[in-house]
Amino acid sequence: MSVAEKKTIDELFHEGKEIDMALKKAVQQALLQHKKAGNPVAAWRDGKVVLIEPEDIVVEEKQK
Repeated sequence: MSVAEKKTIDELFHEGKEIDMALKKAVQQALLQHKKAGNPVAAWRDGKVVLIEPEDIVVEEKQK
């Protein structure tokens, strides 16, 4: 994307797609790091905070 084609922050927030993709990628990277380090992650399930053990952390395969 050339400088002339770069989107403004307003356009990025209005469309939201790039932001959503970046957040999803960041979450997957964080989950993978926790899994590799053997650390649990906290999640909200059925109205409660629960710890997900590293062996139960699901990380999506890389998307092409």
